Amino acid sequence: MKAVRVARPARWQACCGRSMSARWVMLALLGLIAACAVEPPAPVTAPPPAPAPSLPPAAAPVEQPTFVQSGLASIYGPKQQGHRTASGEPLNIHALTAAHRNLPFYTVVRVTAPSTGKTVKVRINDRGPFIAGRIVDLSQAAAIALGILERGTAPVRIEVYASDQ
Repeated sequence: MKAVRVARPARWQACCGRSMSARWVMLALLGLIAACAVEPPAPVTAPPPAPAPSLPPAAAPVEQPTFVQSGLASIYGPKQQGHRTASGEPLNIHALTAAHRNLPFYTVVRVTAPSTGKTVKVRINDRGPFIAGRIVDLSQAAAIALGILERGTAPVRIEVYASDQ
């Protein structure tokens, strides 16, 4: 028997001149190669830098007094209650007030009694004391707060701070 050759259209001949089975083999090989292809590796990136260690907040600077004086304090007697002070207001021995020779009126002063370790804030509203060796006259309320009322006089330290004004 004679082999019958089927005539193929010209477009099949124009495409590489190969037989149909060769094309299928070629297509299958390309499919297998494409299936085995590996994606390109992802770019290597460095891990993000660790955050800088946070420092604890800086402590607020300690305020320094603008005026300091140490010496003896005396106490206003009850007979002076109601008398006019040098600032013009009546003396109130139950208020936290004091007399000083030089500090401006209405200056707030921290008075500390080293013997008791107590501190009180008083407002300057009078002049004095005018007895040598004494630096401040305290109201009875201030003397009670410091724990020095019974003594009559006691060593103290007075300090003026800008934040108290």
